Amino acid sequence: MRGLSAGRFASIARKELLQLRRDRLTLAMMAGLPVMQLLLFGYAINTDVRHIPTIVLDHDRSRASRDFARSMEATGFYRLVGEVESYDEISRALRSGAARVALVVPPRYSSDLSRGRTARIQLVVDGSDPQTVASATNTAVSLAAARSSELLVARMVESGGQPVPMPLEVEPTTWYNQDLRTATYVVPGLVGVILTMTMVALTSMALARERERGTLEQLIVSPVRRVELVLGKIFPYVAIGYVQMTLVLAVGKLVFDVPLVGSIALLYVLALLFIAANLALGLFFSTLAKTQQQAMQMSFFFLLPNILLSGFMFPYEAMPEPARWLAQALPLTHFLRIVRGITLKGSSFADVASELVWMGAIFVALVTLASLRFRKKLV
Repeated sequence: MRGLSAGRFASIARKELLQLRRDRLTLAMMAGLPVMQLLLFGYAINTDVRHIPTIVLDHDRSRASRDFARSMEATGFYRLVGEVESYDEISRALRSGAARVALVVPPRYSSDLSRGRTARIQLVVDGSDPQTVASATNTAVSLAAARSSELLVARMVESGGQPVPMPLEVEPTTWYNQDLRTATYVVPGLVGVILTMTMVALTSMALARERERGTLEQLIVSPVRRVELVLGKIFPYVAIGYVQMTLVLAVGKLVFDVPLVGSIALLYVLALLFIAANLALGLFFSTLAKTQQQAMQMSFFFLLPNILLSGFMFPYEAMPEPARWLAQALPLTHFLRIVRGITLKGSSFADVASELVWMGAIFVALVTLASLRFRKKLV
């Protein structure tokens, strides 16, 4: 190529490297993003759902029924969290997320086993998460088949080789998403993901834009307190968040026929805290960034663990314990439980109160950090 100067090429490359060297935030993200992706995909993400919170409704209260419940827990796929006395308690436990599976043992379970009849056990599964349904159902059916095989041999010997009924059967029952439609599970979750993406990105550029335009000086010399400035930066975007939320829910209902079982008014009220938490996080990022580009980079860096750890794509129960601890610090984790609980299960305020406590604590922490980071002087 004519006119190509190695000296000019080297000068431009050297200049670019020097600029990159001065941008420590970009360098840190270039090194940190591959490591974070490796850790998330290689360690934290697991599609094998284990330790599913399970409750037991035991009408038989026999040694045989207790043995079957213990054998379920021994597989490692179930974690027995308590016993209940009625289907109403099962409904409350599944709506609140305290349990994802309920084992229902009929009154004549041990009697049917001992008298050569087919003993049937019902497995009630929360269908709002299809991956959990598949794992819970397949494991219970396999366990029952293994138990039946042991009993079947003995029964056939006793009957002289004559056909005998299957000793044990599990009858799965799916609540809240009986057809196990993916859209029913994904679309409510998209409400939280889209709000996280846009709210954090919008506010992460707020102070950075003021700094780049030189208008930050006006804020510095004004009598506005730090908390007032932070809150003032946050709340104009709340209306945008509600518009986006309305669009996603409307399209989900009209196009994908996603059910809206619970109170939409309650969902809108509770969404305010989630929107505010994401806006506070974006504002905190803007206090760290010196340019809008850096603010956007931090927003993107934060988005990946949100999508992977919150339960949007992979079941929360499938994650190792350290990953679940980290997920609890993400506002999206708690909002997904709220939006799916209200839209798919008809959850009440009491059912999701614990998630609100978590989101409130996260919001207060983020507002405090953003307020402390902001200084009434040019940085």
